Amino acid sequence: MKTRILGLALFILTAATVAVYPAINNSRAALATTPTDPATHTLPDSRPRVELVFVLDTTGSMGGLIQAAKEKIWSIATTMASAQPAPEISIGLVAYRDRGDAYVTRVIDLSADLDTLYAKLMDFRADGGGDGPEAVNEALYDAIHSISWSQDPQSYQVVFLVGDAPPHMDYQDDVKYPQTLAVAREKGIVVNTIQCGDNPATLRQWQHIAQLNHGQYFQVGQAGSAVAIATPFDADIATLSKELDQTRLYYGSKKEKEKQQRKLEASDKLHAHASTESRARRATFNASASGATNFLGENELVDDVASGRVDLADIDREALPAPLQAMSPQQQKILIAKTAAKRDELQQHIKALAGQRKSFLDERVKSIGGVEQSLDYQIYSAIREQAENKGLVYEGGPEY
Repeated sequence: MKTRILGLALFILTAATVAVYPAINNSRAALATTPTDPATHTLPDSRPRVELVFVLDTTGSMGGLIQAAKEKIWSIATTMASAQPAPEISIGLVAYRDRGDAYVTRVIDLSADLDTLYAKLMDFRADGGGDGPEAVNEALYDAIHSISWSQDPQSYQVVFLVGDAPPHMDYQDDVKYPQTLAVAREKGIVVNTIQCGDNPATLRQWQHIAQLNHGQYFQVGQAGSAVAIATPFDADIATLSKELDQTRLYYGSKKEKEKQQRKLEASDKLHAHASTESRARRATFNASASGATNFLGENELVDDVASGRVDLADIDREALPAPLQAMSPQQQKILIAKTAAKRDELQQHIKALAGQRKSFLDERVKSIGGVEQSLDYQIYSAIREQAENKGLVYEGGPEY
């Protein structure tokens, strides 16, 4: 009799758990599914890494390219995310000008939090320069020595140097690029060069930099020659993406919550000021297996509870998100379940629209000539060839 009662109790407990948490598990599955591939991608504890740093000339002549970078950074991230197996993606930035300008270099370290990177990128404006050579040597030095590259020998680590003017080779107190590139080779960091415009002096130096590091050189128009196509689905995707961001619930210490707040502020900034097309590209990236890290950030309560990494009962009340602190445990569970259900619904809607967006873009790109010379395709070609040595396979072309 006692055995039957115990069995019945276990059955009721199991049924109650399933009733409370189904939407959470659906949300987790949606995060691991790309918008263009119906297959579900699991996220193993150890994934291949892609670490990319842009070394970007931000002097006055580079206004068009800087704007292109703001528009296309999410497409580039989605292109990198399309590899099999799905990699962990981190991006950094070294902005440079020249001595006498407002700054010589500004470094944004590698991070999987692309929202925060993008929020900082939005603040960059083209200014200064205009006197020929720029501080390329200093910029490359910072890219190799001031960036927190991982020590993983299997990670694909790459720099894209983007600019339109050659380096100053007449400064006596900087480290010249051949010495910096020798260090990059030892570390396994590939350096590619992208020349904007057609300055012959830049061509020679950019080709030399690429050759010294077994990288690739290519040339684009002064504004970057990026493929920028608006679609009828962008506005709806951007709106849904903002609603999806509002389903995130963060917990942790005071210091952790301060960091989470900065991420939320970065998301709010891009929703307020980024173009509709850029926000749609971000949503497409976030819906990929690699993009889930950017969407969730660290200590996201709904996902952590669903995955089993955290037991809600083990979290101190003051560490919980503010809306949950005054609730009973049962109310907390209900709120998390409702939030997960809403998240799942939004993700499924975004996924469907993203698939339509991709089909639209594929058709439009087919009708455009010279796509192979675009910034998008050139970056994709370099990544596809170089990342293959690290076991990453790219097929199907760049994402737009």
